[in-house]
Amino acid sequence: MTTSWLGRVLEVEVGAVAHGGHCVARAEGRVVFVRHALPGEQVRVEITEDNGGSFCRGDAVEVLTPSPHRVPPPCPLAVPGGCGGCDWQHASPDHQRELKAAVVAEQLQRLAGIERDVVVEALDGGPLDWRSRVRLVAGHDGRAGLRAHHSHRVVALEDCPIAVPGELDDVLARRWRPGSELEVTQDADGGVHVRELSTVRGKVRARQLSGGIAVQHAAGRDWRLDAHGFWQVHPAAASTLAAVVAEWAEAPVGGSAWDLYAGVGLFASVLASQVGTSGRVLAVESGRRAVADGESNLADLPQVSWQAGRVEHVLASAATPVDVVVLDPPRKGAGKAVVESIVAGAPDRIVYVACDPAALARDVATFASHGYSLTDLRAFDAFPMTHHVECVALLS
Repeated sequence: MTTSWLGRVLEVEVGAVAHGGHCVARAEGRVVFVRHALPGEQVRVEITEDNGGSFCRGDAVEVLTPSPHRVPPPCPLAVPGGCGGCDWQHASPDHQRELKAAVVAEQLQRLAGIERDVVVEALDGGPLDWRSRVRLVAGHDGRAGLRAHHSHRVVALEDCPIAVPGELDDVLARRWRPGSELEVTQDADGGVHVRELSTVRGKVRARQLSGGIAVQHAAGRDWRLDAHGFWQVHPAAASTLAAVVAEWAEAPVGGSAWDLYAGVGLFASVLASQVGTSGRVLAVESGRRAVADGESNLADLPQVSWQAGRVEHVLASAATPVDVVVLDPPRKGAGKAVVESIVAGAPDRIVYVACDPAALARDVATFASHGYSLTDLRAFDAFPMTHHVECVALLS
């Protein structure tokens, strides 16, 4: 039986970045996934997780040879043992995007066999003050904060430099029932919406404390929707992604299109403008509140029809063929069943919006097995300071 390395401090040379906000090092024949480090650095790493086997995890607690891309973190909690909300505050913004580009390229090569240079583009607004939606938890002392990395421990916040300014002021100023979760959203018009979630006798109870209906602006439209439903977190992301979808979809006038995992219909509105009143757009979304919001927001577009349900179930009976498909699946990706239902419609073009490069690469490989190739790719730094990256892929 392998002796646990938990708590052990090792000196290692840090290798390449890996998916998940860490880099890869090796020690005594084992892989060590190191947070708070950068490729090429010599560090002392304290092992924080070891379940046996070929790898373990740790934090760089001392940097012996720093990378030229290392910078002081703008938040004092973005350190080993601190808040787990950010991954790359110790890297310059330009280098953060280089690291994310390397991850996207590696996932495409490893999981889909595609060699491709990737550039991650910055969104308007800079690396701070962008997070318009935050989910906090109240610690034992009632103070709101975020959890430490891979831990239930709550790190209380005084402020959060990546949150939209003013968004968290009232929530952080008061005490809450320990264990309560707090969903905070600041919309495009500056309205702050707060919902408290608490578990009583095994049941989750939601209490809206302020607001509830968010106002957003994107794709040339004004949107009113559940403040705690799905919408892009970065203020510039929705319009940016809608513009790429508009450019790549090229849905023909009078044609048919699907918007899968449609949310409140951001991309459906784009497709509707392309197919016109003589065409049709099927928007599929499992969240019934999102469907209701979508129907309300797109009431002026009769060419859009809505289906509430899981995408794989709806597509099993969907009319085919279809000219263009846009999909924006959750982090786990679309999966084999959905991909096969899409290709059964024989679309000319598929625009895939992805928040996880590994899931994207797996689905691209499945599409490739049905004759669809990756013809274009753009990636956006929609989550600065974290390891997350938003990609848009065109398959044809």
